[in-house]
Amino acid sequence: MKDIIANNEHLRKLIEGNKRYMASHLEHPDQTSERRFELKHGQHPFAIILGCSDSRVPPEVIFDQGLGDLYVVRVAGNVLDQMIVASIEYAVLHLNVSLIMVMGHSQCGAVAATCNHEQLEGHLPSLTFALNAAFNKAKGQPGNLVENVTLANVDLVANELKQTGAHFPEMVKDNQLTIVPAYYHIGTGKVDLL
Repeated sequence: MKDIIANNEHLRKLIEGNKRYMASHLEHPDQTSERRFELKHGQHPFAIILGCSDSRVPPEVIFDQGLGDLYVVRVAGNVLDQMIVASIEYAVLHLNVSLIMVMGHSQCGAVAATCNHEQLEGHLPSLTFALNAAFNKAKGQPGNLVENVTLANVDLVANELKQTGAHFPEMVKDNQLTIVPAYYHIGTGKVDLL
């Protein structure tokens, strides 16, 4: 993973921002009125973050980034569906973003509900259904089931994106697009690349 970080300036920027966040030395870049004015003319984010909608995991904060820096797609359990893939495709194909991070996190409620086979109402069962492949992949592993399912899910989603997005397979093969799985520790604030 160190090679990927060393060779990817955008990934380095995320990791450096996360280090500032963990150390409480935030720079709050790109949050000025001048930056707002610049963004009236268009956006040029440097990374896409597919993350969970959990309020404890705001990508702009945990990576110490500002307005227009990140293209963030958030959904409980950081699962994929057609609208989410389309949103990511837009950023890759029309905004020329070359880095996608799929980020799960500790203590994920959607994953816990899946692991506990909770009876859910409304549309919530669609989340646990989307996490079933990760559950099946992780259920026999030693350790914490929720953490194992979360890790399996980010890996599965990252691999699915590499093969699902329009032109993504060729772009990944030609090193025009990097897709990385990651895990955020709520207690420490650290993001681990997987």
